[in-house]
Amino acid sequence: MKNIVKKIKTAAIFISCAVMLCSCASSNAVSEEPKEESISNVTFENGSSSLFECSDGWTNGNMFNVTWRAENCTFENGVMGLTIDKDSKAGTVPYSGAEYRSKDFYGYGRYEVRMKAIKNDGVVSSFFTYTGPSDNNPWDEIDIEILGKDTTKVQFNYFTNGQGNHEFMYDLGFDASEDFHDYAFEWYEDKIVWFVDGKEAYTATENIPVTEGKIMMNAWCGTGVDSWLNPFDDSKMPLTAEYEKISFTPFDE
Repeated sequence: MKNIVKKIKTAAIFISCAVMLCSCASSNAVSEEPKEESISNVTFENGSSSLFECSDGWTNGNMFNVTWRAENCTFENGVMGLTIDKDSKAGTVPYSGAEYRSKDFYGYGRYEVRMKAIKNDGVVSSFFTYTGPSDNNPWDEIDIEILGKDTTKVQFNYFTNGQGNHEFMYDLGFDASEDFHDYAFEWYEDKIVWFVDGKEAYTATENIPVTEGKIMMNAWCGTGVDSWLNPFDDSKMPLTAEYEKISFTPFDE
């Protein structure tokens, strides 16, 4: 009888240990699953975000005098740099630029960036949403653009099905090339509201874009647009726009 009881106790201990091992294995499996990254607060402490990619190997043509090069996107000390430089790969245009874009598309909501712009004639440092024929969509776009010729101002603009001419220049009251500042816009069905350092700056209400777009940032120099950007001064390259964080908060439907 003692031997039977002893065998039952041994079997119970074995089953208990097996259950504990299975429980631990299951717990470990859950804890090791990677957490899904959220675009609600993308920073660059750990380098590039899995939600974004660097454009590489093509040029937009027309006014863009750069070929996008992935190596012109850099990540160091929690800052993303987008650099304009001479193109070392013998592209179709003389300069290289940098563009960082989301892989997915986003709609109505609040878009924010913390950035420091390039101060230099002929260049643009930007944050915007975009979609167009390359995505089999109408050309819809909402822009925050700092022109290097005067970094005490920011240009707000948008396109709806290719129709633009909505530019508005806003006096910042500071030099956007000297420090990081917060820029944002809220995209609604019937309006777009832009903000600088949390302060409402401008509102547009006519012919508002409707098509979801990618979130994008780029730094580039222009050609054929001297009246807008001034002739490009290439004597100080490389030129780098810096970004600390990006966020998107969708509006509740």
